[in-house]
Amino acid sequence: MTIDFIFRVLFDFGLAFVVGFCWGMLFGSPTRVLWIAGLLGGLGHSLRFVLLASGTGLITATLIGSVSIGLIGIYCAHKAHHPPVVFTMPACITLIPGLYAYRTMLGCIKLTDPATVQHNPAIIGQIGYNLMLTMSLLFTLAIGISIAALLFRSKSVRDINFGKKREVESV
Repeated sequence: MTIDFIFRVLFDFGLAFVVGFCWGMLFGSPTRVLWIAGLLGGLGHSLRFVLLASGTGLITATLIGSVSIGLIGIYCAHKAHHPPVVFTMPACITLIPGLYAYRTMLGCIKLTDPATVQHNPAIIGQIGYNLMLTMSLLFTLAIGISIAALLFRSKSVRDINFGKKREVESV
C-alpha cells in the first residue's frame, strides 16, 4: 500500500463521514450520537473503496460494507442505548448507487427522442444494465442491514405481539 492510496482511503472516509453525519441530522438522530452514524458511514464506504481497489466486484463490496455497518451498528446501539436504525440508515446512505440510478434516468429521458435511439440503439441495453445494477445494489444494502438485525434479535417471532393484546394467564 502506498501513501497515496492511504490518503485516498482517508479522504473517502472523511467524505463518507460527513455524509453519514449530515443524513443522521436529517433523519432526526439524537445529537449526541450523530458521530456514530458518521463513523459507520465512513467505515462502510471506505471498506467498499478498499475492496473495489483490491478487485472485488461492486455488488460484493457493497454487501460487505453494508453488513459491516449493520453488525457494528448493533454493537453501537447496545453501547449507546439507541435503536440500531439511528446509526445504520444514515450510514448506508453513503453506499447508495447514485451514479447508476442517474445513468438509468438519463437513458430513459434519451429514449423519448427517436433520433437518439436510431443513432445509438445500444442505449436500451445500457439502461437495462444500469437499472439492474442499481436494483442489485439497493437489494444488497437492504440485505446487509437486515442480516445483522435478524442475527441479533432479542425476541423471537412468537414473542412479538403484532398489535394484538396477549391474554394473561391466571395462576
